[in-house]
Amino acid sequence: MIDVTIQNFETEVIAASMSTPVLVDFWADWCGPCKQLGPLLEKLEEDYAGRFKLVKINADEEQQLAGAFGIRSLPTCILLMGGKPVDGFMGAIPPAELRAFLDKHIPSAEALLAESETEEAEALLESGDTEAAMAKLADAVAADPGNDDARFDYARLLIAEGGFEEARALLAEPLTRIPKPLRFEALLHWMEALEFVSTDERGQWALTDFDARIAENKRDFDTRFAKSRMLIALGDWTGAMDELLEIIMRDKTWNQEAARKTFVAILELLTPPKPKASAADGSGKSAGGIELAGKSVAELDPQAELVSKYRRKLSMSLN
Repeated sequence: MIDVTIQNFETEVIAASMSTPVLVDFWADWCGPCKQLGPLLEKLEEDYAGRFKLVKINADEEQQLAGAFGIRSLPTCILLMGGKPVDGFMGAIPPAELRAFLDKHIPSAEALLAESETEEAEALLESGDTEAAMAKLADAVAADPGNDDARFDYARLLIAEGGFEEARALLAEPLTRIPKPLRFEALLHWMEALEFVSTDERGQWALTDFDARIAENKRDFDTRFAKSRMLIALGDWTGAMDELLEIIMRDKTWNQEAARKTFVAILELLTPPKPKASAADGSGKSAGGIELAGKSVAELDPQAELVSKYRRKLSMSLN
């Protein structure tokens, strides 16, 4: 628990909330319910072991801060995350309600463990230790099965390493949801392309063999689709999308829109991940920040520009 004033508010509340939820307790010496609530909050801060930070603001002594938050009665608690208020309550509510309030917003210990394991896995991948990274991601999913980021990263790595059976098991639950999460569908399309190459006799063909068949019949969509899967397996994503576009332009609904669905899956796999927010990012509301996010990112990132280019091609082919 930290006492906050106008002098340290920016550091102890705004900046701190960028990485850890901060619960601000507005209180006063004369307030009886405040004296009941305070010890409960301090005990919860200990119980939650760093999952949130508790700060106290004396509303009488820090009237500027109390006014900024529109405090009308005491005690009032405001929860900040990412530099912004997300929820709050007034009065000395019972411990069970306090826990319910916190649990609604604060990541569980399991979720934090999974996030830590995932970050370690990213570092291991960058260093080239794929086996250790896979072990970390497996631990992350085991710790928090609801962590879709860890599940996605683990399934993607398994597919890249040929672990199709285990990857299929990881994809099973997300693919039962309605609507199906696009990124997990994308992994399924990728895996099916890799499996096709390893199990279908056409997986042994040279690309010229496909081209010869297609030259005989440009509407041989089955061969075009097989070629696109071969190109996916080879990592020639743009070549695969170009082949799929040929199908889409001639018959949008062929094979239950298999070409369009596979094309969309490739776009999803190629889309650069969104950068994680940090304290240095600020609120994101400055004119410079808006311009960068809205206009310049694709220009600075060739991968983003490639995805944008092929999204336009798909849109044109569907119209």
